[in-house]
Amino acid sequence: MDQDLVVRAQHDDQQAFQSLTVAHHARLYRVAYGILRDRHLAEDATQQAFLDIWRNLPTLEDPSRFSGWSYRILVRACYAEARRKPDWAREGDIGPSHVPAAPDEYDSVVDRDQLERGFRHLSVEHRTIIVLRCLLDLPMEQVAEALGIPEGTVGSRLSRAVKAMRAALEAESRTSTTISTTMRHEVSR
Repeated sequence: MDQDLVVRAQHDDQQAFQSLTVAHHARLYRVAYGILRDRHLAEDATQQAFLDIWRNLPTLEDPSRFSGWSYRILVRACYAEARRKPDWAREGDIGPSHVPAAPDEYDSVVDRDQLERGFRHLSVEHRTIIVLRCLLDLPMEQVAEALGIPEGTVGSRLSRAVKAMRAALEAESRTSTTISTTMRHEVSR
């Protein structure tokens, strides 16, 4: 059915395109948020991606490749949003506070918070490859298609992104340890 909608939308069927938009909006927004870590930027990138999809849909030769093709357009829109983001803007949103009910849940929140802080230190390109491959669990072939790069390059970029993430988490851990030690010294004086 999706391919039929794509073909109809390629022939200026606005109702078919609206159905495509409804069907794929959540998927594309989730990726944009994963890459940009900011709700407003993700909304802007997703909206721009749908505009670009509408404009370029007639050039899509194989309707069965719509999903990967739409990821590629979205990634470009995310990169453009990241470049437009002012330097003074804070990284990401502060979501609602969450008080865990049990120690296991607390540990999970702490781990998630630590990963989020490490993730924010990554470049947009590193976040993109991790979101597509690790969080969405897309096959290497689809990641390559979405990024417009060879499949082998996906593996090397993913390796560099994971190393960067580890380095960011280790730096975060060292900073936390240094702050804790300094605070203990100040309190004991």
